[in-house]
This record gives sequence, C-alpha cells and structure tokens, in this order.
Amino acid sequence: MFAFEPDPAQPKADVYRELVEAARALTAGEPDPVANMANLAALIWQFVPRLNWAGFYRMIDGELVLGPFQGKPACIRIPLGKGVCGTAAQSGETQLVPDVHAFPGHIACDGASASELVVPVRRDGRVIAVIDLDSPEPARFDEEDAAGIEALAAAIAAAI
Repeated sequence: MFAFEPDPAQPKADVYRELVEAARALTAGEPDPVANMANLAALIWQFVPRLNWAGFYRMIDGELVLGPFQGKPACIRIPLGKGVCGTAAQSGETQLVPDVHAFPGHIACDGASASELVVPVRRDGRVIAVIDLDSPEPARFDEEDAAGIEALAAAIAAAI
C-alpha cells in the first residue's frame, strides 16, 4: 500500500522531485508495463493539479495507441506527426502548447482542453510512449512542468 500526498504549498520543482521518487517506488519490482502505466497515470493525476486528462499513449506498430489514463474517454489511435501527441512521438521532442486551438492539426479528444504538455518516453534511444497532460486552463504548463515530466519519463522508461 502506498500513500503519496503532495503538499500543494511546495515549490513546483519539489513536487516533481517527489513525483519521480513516488513513481520509482510504485513501479519497483513490477514487470507489467500496463499495470505500471495505470498506477503512474493515477499518480500524475494526484500530484499535478488542474488537469482534465493525464495518461499514456504507447507506440505500437508505428502509431500511438491509447494506454492507461485518468480523465474522459480519449482518442484511441494517433498517427505519427498528427496532433500534439503524434508530433512529440515523431520528433522525439517535448511539446509545450499554451493554446491547443492554435496548434496546427490539433486533435480535440476533449473539447474542454485548452493547453497541453506531451513528453516522449525513450528506451534504448527510441520513443516507446508519450506522457500526455491536458488542462482546461490556457497556458497551464511551463518549462518547469516540462522539466518535471521529462524527469519522470526518464525515470520510468524501463518500467513501461
């Protein structure tokens, strides 16, 4: 049993450091990647405030396929290069999008989403998944959020 309780008064960098530590503890010794992604999606949902969607898209046969998440039902398959997730997966670069409606080719799975952060998860030099965070607030995410989720992606790559 795990009890992870983020302190909302903490500086953002400390919250992300604790998120990474909690993620490592939660996935330690568990070989099932889907179980790990499910717990990680729930952990992100608990630690990162003001989200309306948090989860994973997995790279399968050259496209992104929906993985475990928290939030409303989502798009199941996303081609590489399409939308924010497909762009992150194809480029291998974090996508920090303050206004999803201004992003060319944005895929609106939830019309309430206003901003998005997508971070590729790499193992052995290739993208194996992306972590996708959506918020109903415009410009919800900043460089500190991106760095925190990038640290998480690096920490959990072997577990998913």
